[in-house]
Amino acid sequence: MWGFVEQNIWLFLIGINYILVIFFSALILLKNKNPVKTLSFLFALAVLPFLGMLVYYFFGQDYRKSKIFEKKYILDNDKIRTWRKNFRLDQKERDDFAEEFGEGIFKIYKLLKNNEKAVITFDNSAEILVNGEQKFERLRVDLKAAKNHIHLEYFVLFDDELGTEIIDILCEKAKEGVVVRLVYDDVGSDISSKNKKKLTASGVNHFPFMPVLFSNSTSKLNYRDHRKIVVIDGAIGYVGGINLDKKYDNTFKNERFWRDTHLRLEGGAVGSLQSSFLLSWNFASNDEMKIEEKLFPKTPPENERPVAVQMAASGPDTDWANIMEAMFCAINSARERVYITTPYFMPNDAILTALTTSARSGVDVRVIIPYESDSWAAQYASDSYIEQCLESGIRIYRYTKGFVHAKTMVIDDMLSIIGTANLDYRSFALNFEINALLYDADINQQMEAIFQSDLTECDLVDLERWKERGLKRKLVESFSRLWAPLL
Repeated sequence: MWGFVEQNIWLFLIGINYILVIFFSALILLKNKNPVKTLSFLFALAVLPFLGMLVYYFFGQDYRKSKIFEKKYILDNDKIRTWRKNFRLDQKERDDFAEEFGEGIFKIYKLLKNNEKAVITFDNSAEILVNGEQKFERLRVDLKAAKNHIHLEYFVLFDDELGTEIIDILCEKAKEGVVVRLVYDDVGSDISSKNKKKLTASGVNHFPFMPVLFSNSTSKLNYRDHRKIVVIDGAIGYVGGINLDKKYDNTFKNERFWRDTHLRLEGGAVGSLQSSFLLSWNFASNDEMKIEEKLFPKTPPENERPVAVQMAASGPDTDWANIMEAMFCAINSARERVYITTPYFMPNDAILTALTTSARSGVDVRVIIPYESDSWAAQYASDSYIEQCLESGIRIYRYTKGFVHAKTMVIDDMLSIIGTANLDYRSFALNFEINALLYDADINQQMEAIFQSDLTECDLVDLERWKERGLKRKLVESFSRLWAPLL
């Protein structure tokens, strides 16, 4: 018997593989998920013996409705209700909101408000930070001036020259008596054991988000904390696309220029960032920390013209894809322009339809993407959408100065979006993300000016020339697009 098996080992293994394939295919079909994603996994199982099952094991298991995230969602809602009651996080709703901002913008606000986590605050000052050098210059000053607490939550924290500098500041502040809490994603970050010990010895409280044994091979790769949040003394907040890694700061000698956008906030919106951080902290640390009033100070900033800001957070622990739905609603509400900057352009069917129909209806839709991505698979998958977009009247620009990593959107004259979410399946459905929606004409003008400046560093994609790319490239693009829901 064993001799027969040895002689036919590969046939034996292939047989076992396809028995398992049938079993896993039935499981996938019974979940009744997105047909495109379902077909992607079925394709992987059918044509990649054993490797296809590994792909499904690592990337295909859906924890969104699993007990861990379902329980987290229920507990998070209870906590937020309590915090709002105790510290009055909700501000009085303005009666003139719809009249001032327009029915389309008001519709987006109402959509997010229906989720109890997405409150709007009207007393904010907002500073747009272009690239890491602007962000870190401001961040260093704010961190060193902290008096009570520092909260950080990052997808990427590398202890390179920049990361080590920030770690040193955190350690010094902790020694001074400032409470420092740090959450970092265990897959996206890389901190040496030496620096972890240094953080602990200095009194910095730090925890990895959903820790894994091997960061490069884990079934939890799908559900990562992609947020970048800083809250200082409950009064200053940072959110956007810039991680703690020296490649985001062009003052270092990096391989290529890094174009990114971040946001510095003061005012009531910082309370929303604080709420988001505290929920992540409780989840990562498994410690129900006491919520004190000093975490939510009532000292609005001194600003002549306050900015209305609404935070949209989403992840596998939410019932609704809040950020994707907000983008969908914003694109459909646009009457004049939609300007998007994203490093990864793999829209789902809803967003793609919204973009193409808006362009065909006369809206000026423009998208900036990298000329050269940091991932060949993402590059080809993104390229597979270009022809359809161009044929619909969307103008696609490829950023040539370096790598564009900003995640921004400008809608008409009143709405701007700055955050952590890319225009892809992973940000819409799998990762924990957070975006700031700013309802303000001045901010909108600044964002449009930045977008127009970035266009000077871009090549406009010509439809006829794009169609002339070779058959081999088109096949690679089409093959990569099959994997877009998994990238």
